[in-house]
Amino acid sequence: MSIEIKDVSKDFKNVRALNMINLTFEENKIYGLLGRNGAGKSTLLKIISNRIFSTSGEVIVDGEIARENDKALGKIYLMNESNLYPPKMKIKNIFKWTKEFYPNFDTEYALKLSRAFNLNVNKYPRALSTGYTSIFKIIIALSVNTPYVFLDEPVLGLDANHRDIFYKFLIEKYAEKPFCCVISTHLIEEVSSVIEDVIIVKNGEIIRNQTRDSILRTGFTVSGSAAAVDEFIKGRNVIGTDSIGGLKTAYVIGSMSGENIPDGIEISAMDLQKLFVQLTNS
Repeated sequence: MSIEIKDVSKDFKNVRALNMINLTFEENKIYGLLGRNGAGKSTLLKIISNRIFSTSGEVIVDGEIARENDKALGKIYLMNESNLYPPKMKIKNIFKWTKEFYPNFDTEYALKLSRAFNLNVNKYPRALSTGYTSIFKIIIALSVNTPYVFLDEPVLGLDANHRDIFYKFLIEKYAEKPFCCVISTHLIEEVSSVIEDVIIVKNGEIIRNQTRDSILRTGFTVSGSAAAVDEFIKGRNVIGTDSIGGLKTAYVIGSMSGENIPDGIEISAMDLQKLFVQLTNS
């Protein structure tokens, strides 16, 4: 059980948004799909869910080609910026109609989440704020019970409390009944404790596809006086540096195993957000 993306490319006129993407999303895993604005994340998710077509390549869902295949596409749910719901239909009625398209949609669970988020189900989607529009979409995404759920910027407009509620319910649901969940987000520090695998997209290409733990072991941070740091990093694979006054921080790919740490130098683990920023710098 998996979604395979094979040699997928996408061109928009003279711009190549995706270039020969090869990727597999396995069942029962939480992925982080990370990339800067315009990297191609949303385009990839739209191709997987058949919202748009690739220029070349194919998407295979559980062994079946997904393009124009209702059976395969019925296993996928994409939450993104598009609001495809009737503007004059109340949220509680949208829940009912969603079950017509996704038979495993759990209406009771959706109402439970609505109460937790304090979402008024008698409202129309167009009357919601940006944050509550995201909440409304999150509730549907967590209630459809498809094997593959893709969340494109799910916490857009959410305050810290609502983001915390979202992550809590996501982890609870995943623990009770695992599914494949792909989270595309800019809030990397928040999501780093939730995701198991990390996929980093840069300029339409995959530059990293590893477990979270393994990618974090690929590097470390060196801090200290500029002179001491410069001396220590000579000959190392440095992917970026920051300087403030006479202090310097360097981000290094490699291992410190068995090495002595010189006086005046501090070594620390590189967190996912810092690693992402350095890897995606031009």
